[in-house]
Amino acid sequence: MAKILTHPAAAAALLAALAVSAPATASAATAAPANALTKATSCYGGAVTVSYGDAVEFGPYTTTSRCTDINLRMVSGDAEFVWACVKFTRVGECNYWTKVGRSWKTIATDVKDGSKFTVPLGVDLEGASARVQIAF
Repeated sequence: MAKILTHPAAAAALLAALAVSAPATASAATAAPANALTKATSCYGGAVTVSYGDAVEFGPYTTTSRCTDINLRMVSGDAEFVWACVKFTRVGECNYWTKVGRSWKTIATDVKDGSKFTVPLGVDLEGASARVQIAF
């Protein structure tokens, strides 16, 4: 006779054990993109888009609880990459320069909510153009 598990912890332990021994399925493969989608919606979904050439320093912006970091990526233009830094208003100087291409890159980590900042940019070649997104 089969024993029915009525205790939630015991049932969860049994399911976890079965998941380890069971072969991977398509539904298991979709878990990672769902997490990436959650971050994209919560953090990257609020990104602002600016064009290098309209200015070389963007902002001021104020960090929110949407992201714990300040992130940047190129979305178009003829530059191969941009150089970016974060200049916090309270400090008045760039933190460090980061080379950023067409994938999201963190340009400041563990930033406190409510921090005011600007983002100076530079391009790889004089006269090159770049359109970027900043998520904070």
